[in-house]
Amino acid sequence: MRLVQAYSGTLAAMPEANPLDELRARIADALRASPAQDLEKNLIAMLAAFFDRFNLAAREDLEVHRKLLERAQAKLAALEARVAELESRKP
Repeated sequence: MRLVQAYSGTLAAMPEANPLDELRARIADALRASPAQDLEKNLIAMLAAFFDRFNLAAREDLEVHRKLLERAQAKLAALEARVAELESRKP
C-alpha cells in the first residue's frame, strides 16, 4: 500500500491496484455470479459504489456552488467598499 493525501488533508492508505482494474474485476465477477435480470441493478450499484470513492460531484451541484460563490464575492466587494467609504469619513 502507498500513502496518499486525502481531500481532508490527512494521509490515507491506498491499495496499489489500479481502480479501473478493480472495477473491471468486480464487473467480471458480477457477470459470472448473477442472473441476467439482475445485471443492470448490480452494475448500477457497483458503479455508484466505485465512483463514490472518488468524491465526485454532479455538474448541477457545482453550478449551484459557483453561483453562491459569485453572490458571496459580490456582497464582500460591496461591504469592502462600504467600509472604505465609512473609514474615509472619519476626521
